[in-house]
Amino acid sequence: MASDRSDGDRDSNISEEETENSEHELSPDLLIKHPLQNSWTLWFYKNDKTKTWEANQREIITFSTVEDFWALYNHIELASRLSAGCDYSLFKEGIKPMWEDEKNRKGGRWLINLEKKHRSSSLDNFWLEVVLCLIGETFESDSVLVNGAVVNVRTKGDKLAMWLCETKPQDSIVKIGQKLKKRLGIDDQVIIGYEVHSDTMIKQGSMAKIRYTI
Repeated sequence: MASDRSDGDRDSNISEEETENSEHELSPDLLIKHPLQNSWTLWFYKNDKTKTWEANQREIITFSTVEDFWALYNHIELASRLSAGCDYSLFKEGIKPMWEDEKNRKGGRWLINLEKKHRSSSLDNFWLEVVLCLIGETFESDSVLVNGAVVNVRTKGDKLAMWLCETKPQDSIVKIGQKLKKRLGIDDQVIIGYEVHSDTMIKQGSMAKIRYTI
């Protein structure tokens, strides 16, 4: 007995079945982005002497998923290729990369100095590892103390700093520094220090007082 269904009906059903099958073939990982625990904002500083420091600090983009981070990272210039006088900063959304910000005012920073000769071999890897520590909440319960990080590209030598919102408890501050140092593979013989922002603002000469060392 011949089917009463028209060719049009059959074509319609086939089309619907093909669509359903193609949708089932897509992995959920391709449809769903992986959220980060916090949203993070990338800032870029370019030293234009005709502008104020704050005017030179540009907010670039805020991201909140793993996929959006990698899309951003693969799109922007590497830190080692920035002109001298430029900075990248990555901070939790709502926090500006400046001492005067209410969330930074009572805190400090773990500071790592890199000689110019290490720029091509170490700077980009160090900066990426620092950023991954931030967005991956590497410091576990102590991650609430972490506000962000900055890389300064300078003529004489570069700097990396992880900014925290507090100067104590000492155990937590030191633990963060130790994990950071280990993550970057810095030799035990190399000493890095924790500077308090309020001390840095009133420093005499080129060095601020070091509160903790590891």
